[in-house]
Amino acid sequence: MTGVVMVAIAAVAFVGTHLALSHPLRAPIVARVGERGFAGVYTLVAAATLGWLVVAYLAAPAQAPLWFVADGLWAVVSLVMLIASVLLLGSVIGNPALPGVAPGAVPDEARGVFAVTRHPMMWAIALWGACHIAVFPTPANIVLAGSIIVLALAGSALQDRKKARQLPDFWPSWEAKTSYLPFAAIVSGRARLGGFGLHALLGGAIVWLGATWAHIPLAHQAAGVWRWLR
Repeated sequence: MTGVVMVAIAAVAFVGTHLALSHPLRAPIVARVGERGFAGVYTLVAAATLGWLVVAYLAAPAQAPLWFVADGLWAVVSLVMLIASVLLLGSVIGNPALPGVAPGAVPDEARGVFAVTRHPMMWAIALWGACHIAVFPTPANIVLAGSIIVLALAGSALQDRKKARQLPDFWPSWEAKTSYLPFAAIVSGRARLGGFGLHALLGGAIVWLGATWAHIPLAHQAAGVWRWLR
């Protein structure tokens, strides 16, 4: 069995168990073992399948990239990753999709990253996956990053359904002000671009600079602005 096939099998296990435990299997497991028991099962399965995916990826033989990556593509990817970092940092405050966030604490108008998409964290993760495919296009990495993209985007779509059931007095109105697809609510006039907090803009820039610099010692390859500043 080839290394890429093993990565694909591990990726299917990781994504499949995550989506299954988060949605159709959650209620029956909670009914049997309670919320704390479910959290233990979820954590154990997630850690085991993620570990399997990482081990399979590291064990895959070195492969030639499927296309040439020039500086122009690196520049585009670096800009997209900055946007993803802003989405990620902006999602940590006032995000009704996060566990334990009270609907009453969310503004009536979608602003900042939530005007862009109601799932800024998941789209940040998906953009991360797409960018890493673009600049490191080996078969094993495409499978790994592709699985992360599927998990983020499918998970957020399924989350919309679950939140609509759990929060029938709030979530449908939040969906009406926002969009699943980035910028769709702005284009349609349901939201206005703006209102980004410092935690999103400054925090995103700091995380972007730090994460791209970390590629030098960890991946032995400069990323982001460091490709041109070294």
